[in-house]
Amino acid sequence: MPSGSVNGGSGKKPGAKSAKAISAAAKKSGGGRGLPKQRQIPWMVIGGVAVVAVLIAVIAVSIVPKYQDQQQLASWTPSESNQDPSTALEGIVTVDYPAGQHIDSTQRVAYDRTPPFGGPHDAIWATCTGTVYPEAIRTENAVHSLEHGAVWITYNPDLVDAAGIDTLTAKVDGKSYTMMSPYPGQTSPISLQSWGHQLAVDSAGDERIDQFIASLRQNRYVYPEVGASCATIPGSYDPANPPPFDPSDPGANAVAMDGGTLDASEVQTDMQAPAGSGR
Repeated sequence: MPSGSVNGGSGKKPGAKSAKAISAAAKKSGGGRGLPKQRQIPWMVIGGVAVVAVLIAVIAVSIVPKYQDQQQLASWTPSESNQDPSTALEGIVTVDYPAGQHIDSTQRVAYDRTPPFGGPHDAIWATCTGTVYPEAIRTENAVHSLEHGAVWITYNPDLVDAAGIDTLTAKVDGKSYTMMSPYPGQTSPISLQSWGHQLAVDSAGDERIDQFIASLRQNRYVYPEVGASCATIPGSYDPANPPPFDPSDPGANAVAMDGGTLDASEVQTDMQAPAGSGR
């Protein structure tokens, strides 16, 4: 019987076609170089997105509380329908004082409140353009500032710590129609005054402080001299060296709260403010 292959004598070895098929498949899969390369993770992109997210969060934490505070204080803003929102403050004291009763720099007033928030006062007002006085100032000058629509914050230096003073300073410094000074001997740690209004609080963090300021700073419905200036009259009052606080008893010759010892010439209008002061 003739010898030969069982597949018809083609001369090709068995499995040759299969080897070629395997080789072709290997080339398609990367030439047998192993598993396909894994896709790189875009760490720089992820890091950038994370930084942006953090910045957004920081901005939100900073802005949102301020916006919420502004919204809350909006209800304390005077309006035609709510001319004196401060009357809703717990602990507010109000007194109706006559205006325009002036004394000179040598006189004292027998004030009925400590600190006072109305009544006869010096013809020169204390500068109240967001002024923070490090030392106590003459009361009679400060009361005149209230007549111009200012809010005066006082504190007992023996009862308020440095952090509390810093908190109060931030509410006043550079903000027009406000001023702040120590007031030795006052009963409460902190007291707020505007013309005919007073509020005593124990802490610089008390929310009523901001509500008092929002209600009464330049509230045209409650102070006598609408449009009056808080700026300094050159040569008449030096905020860097103001008339000092006098803790002594005003004495028997002090002007009474009703101005009874003042003659007609002392019941007068204010001195003229400098041009451009906003008076």
